[in-house]
Amino acid sequence: MKTKDLRNLSKEELLQKERSLKEELFKLNLQRYSGRVDKPHMFSSIKKDIARIETILSEKNKAA
Repeated sequence: MKTKDLRNLSKEELLQKERSLKEELFKLNLQRYSGRVDKPHMFSSIKKDIARIETILSEKNKAA
């Protein structure tokens, strides 16, 4: 996900997006521990997207 796209979203949309990414990461971790992960590269990309969202949220909180 691009940072430009995330900056255009509102705080509520960012929080919702973050929640859905954390749920997806949780499901991937369940697959990891059951022994069958279809897309192992998704771990790092989801974590990076979550970090981007958290950074933008903190910037918006400081600006307000």
